[in-house]
Amino acid sequence: MSNRFEHIQQEAFEANMQLPALGLVLFTFGNVSAADRNLGVFAIKPSGIPYEKLSPKDMVIVDFDAITVEGRLRPSSDTKTHAVLYKHWSKINGIVHTHSTYATAWAQSLRDIPIFGTTHADHNTVDIPCAPPMDDVMIEGNYEYETGFQIMNCFAEKGLNYEEVEMVLVGNHAPFTWGKNAAKAVYNSAVVEQVAKMALLTEQINPNAPRLKDALIKKHYERKHGPDSYYGQSK
Repeated sequence: MSNRFEHIQQEAFEANMQLPALGLVLFTFGNVSAADRNLGVFAIKPSGIPYEKLSPKDMVIVDFDAITVEGRLRPSSDTKTHAVLYKHWSKINGIVHTHSTYATAWAQSLRDIPIFGTTHADHNTVDIPCAPPMDDVMIEGNYEYETGFQIMNCFAEKGLNYEEVEMVLVGNHAPFTWGKNAAKAVYNSAVVEQVAKMALLTEQINPNAPRLKDALIKKHYERKHGPDSYYGQSK
């Protein structure tokens, strides 16, 4: 395989290996991709290969039309969804799809994850959106390709910015996350799972728990992401 792709193969491999390490996947239930915008391609996990058997060279190189450029293995069955998002959302360079337990439970329940607390607000100012179930015409057509549009249509209908909200639940399916690189997309995947778990427990403890008030949402989001953020160390 060409040396020019080694950097995204390594990035995709390392990110994929984080999924089982973080408890976000069982067996082969997930995938990560890493893109190089200059080359117009991304590296993605091959389909159905156990994580413990993967190596960087196994990562398949695919273009933004989901056409395999290099690789001896078949790419993930979700490759077309990744390709659609990369092609239409130009500021993302890493995508993760898992079937993590709590986030998937919310997706199967067809519910947005409510913003109940400051952990959620540290990452988003809105409920984590759940895209409506795909209609039959889309399902019977190019399913994985249409999943990308299912996600984008949800963001358009809810007036959300993919650069600010880097996560979604696909109704009846499972979560997708993205970010500036594959590592950030994995981080977001772990955040979705933790927030989903906290939200479920919150509703079990208090079925009438109120949404986090706006002042706390603003404070917690802006102290990490605002123009005068002060979380962490100065760069």
